[in-house]
Amino acid sequence: MKAKKKVNLNADDELVKLAARIKALRIERGYTSYEYFAYDHDISRAQYGRYEKGQDIRFSSLIKLINAFDISIEEFFSTGFE
Repeated sequence: MKAKKKVNLNADDELVKLAARIKALRIERGYTSYEYFAYDHDISRAQYGRYEKGQDIRFSSLIKLINAFDISIEEFFSTGFE
């Protein structure tokens, strides 16, 4: 039986990818301003701005964002996390 190769993730690098994905999805939805997106989806504008800057995000907040984008978790992580 082959041993699985260990993957070492860097949290900062992954947060940058997460931020880029969040921003790309917002723009795909036609929002040029993160503030309008946040307002339309009942998300704190300041907090949403931090998500797009790559600051840490709670899992429950990520789920709220994924729901706002109207996609599944699988769809969210299908792009930008190679």
